[in-house]
Amino acid sequence: MNTKNNSRRRQSVEKIEKAFVQLLQTKELKDISVAEICKMTGLNRSTFYANFIDIYDLADKFADKMAEDFTEFLNSNNASENTGAHLVFKHIYENQIFYKTYFKLGYDRKFKVLAYDEKRAKSDFGDADIKYHIEFFRNGFNAIVKLWLAGGCKESPEYMAEIIKKEYRGR
Repeated sequence: MNTKNNSRRRQSVEKIEKAFVQLLQTKELKDISVAEICKMTGLNRSTFYANFIDIYDLADKFADKMAEDFTEFLNSNNASENTGAHLVFKHIYENQIFYKTYFKLGYDRKFKVLAYDEKRAKSDFGDADIKYHIEFFRNGFNAIVKLWLAGGCKESPEYMAEIIKKEYRGR
């Protein structure tokens, strides 16, 4: 394999993804065209199609990459119970465009932004109906993140972590 070509390909994909995210801030996915992305990036359509089937393939691959990046973040920050939510909200705060894009694409219904601590849930709720507790928490967390992002993340990550902590412990 030619390293120079691999590097060039990675740079092209990064340009395409950056343009895609930028366009998603003002447009719906269905209104974004390959031609528009190519014009923004200065790349040929053949370069786009060498990496993606169409806009929807780009969206799917980008969502997969976002989910992998978040999972990697969680795994690299072995956070304790007391700091975990704070680190997650700090990461969301520092990567607002990433998360706005994730939610705008609707991938929160396909993937879950927050990995749920099933062991902890079992200790708090027992085994009975655990799948319902997990789903309730995940969807509630996603809803809170969406609301926070829509408001421009005005509250601090620490404040948002406290909200989650109160909700989780307030049963």
